Amino acid sequence: MKFFGYDLKRLRGDSFGGLTAGIVALPLALAFGVASGAGAAAGLYGAIALGLFAAIFGGTPTQISGPTGPMTIVAASAVIAFPGNPQCVVAVFLIAGLLQVILGAAKMGTFVRFIPYPVVSGFMNGIGVIIILLQLHPLLGHPSVSSPLSAVLSLGEAVRHFQWQAFALGGLTMAIVFMVPARISRVVPSPLIALVAGTALAWGQHWDVATIGAIPSSLPRLSMPGLEVSQLGRIFGLGLALAALGCIDSLLTSVVADSLTRKKHNSNRELVGQGIGNMAAALLGGLPGAGATMRTVVNIKAGGTTRVSGVIHAALLLSILMGIGPLASHIPMAVLAGILVKVGVDIIDYRLLSLASRAPRADFLVMVVVFGVTVFVDLIVAVGVGVTLAAVMVAVRTARQCSVSITEVEANSVDQRAEEAIQLETEYRIQVVTIRGPFFFGTTANMQDKFAAMLGTKVVVVNCLDVPFMDISAVFALGEIVEKLQAAGIRVLLAVRSDQRESLEKLGMGKYIARKDYYDSHESVLAAARKLLRQALSAPASIQAGAVS
Repeated sequence: MKFFGYDLKRLRGDSFGGLTAGIVALPLALAFGVASGAGAAAGLYGAIALGLFAAIFGGTPTQISGPTGPMTIVAASAVIAFPGNPQCVVAVFLIAGLLQVILGAAKMGTFVRFIPYPVVSGFMNGIGVIIILLQLHPLLGHPSVSSPLSAVLSLGEAVRHFQWQAFALGGLTMAIVFMVPARISRVVPSPLIALVAGTALAWGQHWDVATIGAIPSSLPRLSMPGLEVSQLGRIFGLGLALAALGCIDSLLTSVVADSLTRKKHNSNRELVGQGIGNMAAALLGGLPGAGATMRTVVNIKAGGTTRVSGVIHAALLLSILMGIGPLASHIPMAVLAGILVKVGVDIIDYRLLSLASRAPRADFLVMVVVFGVTVFVDLIVAVGVGVTLAAVMVAVRTARQCSVSITEVEANSVDQRAEEAIQLETEYRIQVVTIRGPFFFGTTANMQDKFAAMLGTKVVVVNCLDVPFMDISAVFALGEIVEKLQAAGIRVLLAVRSDQRESLEKLGMGKYIARKDYYDSHESVLAAARKLLRQALSAPASIQAGAVS
């Protein structure tokens, strides 16, 4: 059943995802507002406006947007730069949003497709560990600390003076979110169960534990920007810094969302949506923000699948603002901390960690470096360091293959007469993809575009015989592509050298493609493709769809 094109079967998951993300977003929005110097209400206004408009106009359906740590730091700089002059602060925020719209319209968002998988993995692992470390103090009944390093250094003192009621609430919450069976959590998400149970226990027992506290209860007024000619340089500079940081922050979260949902976001549309949201937040006196990794993961894990979940998240925050704040104000911080520990555990990339002993050393080193910089330095710096390091390593490996031509991915190779002939003969029911040169993270985006046009064929041959090396980003991308093609009833055959096959099997390619579908020569793989197509065409019509699967 659909309503204006929306599948109502998704409503339950979107509702749970949006409500859970909204509950998690509430204390963060208030805290970021206070940290920026603009006030708690500014954080909440920003979360509502950005969360709503970015969900509607953005390019990542499951993304939850709102004030974030990195954005709050720059926003605080703007507040400090213009003391007693809120019109200039609004102008900074408004320019930041406008620049994001311009960058999206200019199609500058596609650069994120060239971020290698180890960088994304290190970023995800770092975010997961940061989330866990920052919840340790609230679990023990103490206020949150500002950084993961501070959390570690002050943990001993916190343990010696812990509050047993808060610790009990946190323990109960974690027991629920970790141990509630999946069949129950699919109906009612375990974070919601934990939230209600923990809050009811603390309220019923009259435990003196830290709670969210008083919630603002007034609608925002329209805030108008003010431009002073003498301050234009500083206003534009801060706006540009906010725009750049917001773009990177949001697109990284989009990549994380893609890795969890196995879908592909629209980078340019996402920037436009973020810009519109930040402009709306500025005009309503709210903080600017970006795609929030933690809230997005909460949304996805709780069942959110479409942009409706982001709208519901914003609607919940608005309803809290308009009247149910007194009830939400009783939620213990220890309960939220327990929920976030589960989020941190879930976001860690166990896929690459499980391959630590078998993954290429260069790829694993990049992941470790990005992880370390993410946790102990800065999230955005970590990505820059990771991409630079990955690019240097690829350059070194490419230089060692000096006889290799420029990397290219071709669906219809004019250089291979046999490939061209088999495609023409079969009316492209057999298609051949020949990959030449190094197969690495920079190649995978182009390769995915080529494969997207192949749905409807019967057999796809992937020829990697001329590939001198593959990095782990390429291996994972190839596995996901094979999985999608097979799900569409397309048989995939792979032509690789023996050393490549061993490497692919070590990295888990056996999950996607059977050993019998590996071939070590160009002639053998094309012959196998012809045989499979003949079998499919000679099968009864009722079973042709599955004949090659």
